[in-house]
Amino acid sequence: MSRATRAALAGLLGALALGAAAPAGASAEAAAGQAGSAATAGTASAGAPGAVTDLLRQPRVAGEGRLRWFGLQIYDARLFVTPDGVDIERWTRTPFALELRYARKLLGEDIAQASLKEMARMGFGTEAQRAGWLDTMRRLFPDVSAGDRLTGVHLPEGRAVFYRNDTRIGRVEDRQFVEAFFAIWLDPRTVAPDLRRSLLADPAAAARAGASPR
Repeated sequence: MSRATRAALAGLLGALALGAAAPAGASAEAAAGQAGSAATAGTASAGAPGAVTDLLRQPRVAGEGRLRWFGLQIYDARLFVTPDGVDIERWTRTPFALELRYARKLLGEDIAQASLKEMARMGFGTEAQRAGWLDTMRRLFPDVSAGDRLTGVHLPEGRAVFYRNDTRIGRVEDRQFVEAFFAIWLDPRTVAPDLRRSLLADPAAAARAGASPR
């Protein structure tokens, strides 16, 4: 694999790996088409991991999807919610967990950098805040290999707890950071709208919000 190809792949792997950014030279719209084309509607599946059951009440799968890029499988994503579901219009007030199971190796630095790019693209934070967020993500996110899971648990009051597999790797209490981070997947402005629809596929959850997944 050439250096340019590795750089582009790292951009998209960080792209929605724990952060979303278009590959070098591609527009956000083009990245959405490449990534979202293989996202599939989620259905309830295997039980929630311990990292989720410890923090969420009776967690269940609201939706799941697979991210591919030019035929390469990047990761499988699952969104766990409580019996109350997720309020699509006000998800920042809702407890949930996002689990990503990787299909290939990715550096933690790529995850942090790509996440920051997407937060900035959507207009979250000042330049000074984002510099602090990058430091936080560099401390949080490890390198991952095929089969590894990274899970972010979103809690009320602007808190989040992160796990690698079932080992806790950090906690953040910064409402603006937490909203900006999970917006990468759940905000309507995401570069992978098909994956968002898959994660929010549970019709009962949508009905509770008084809206349907976009």
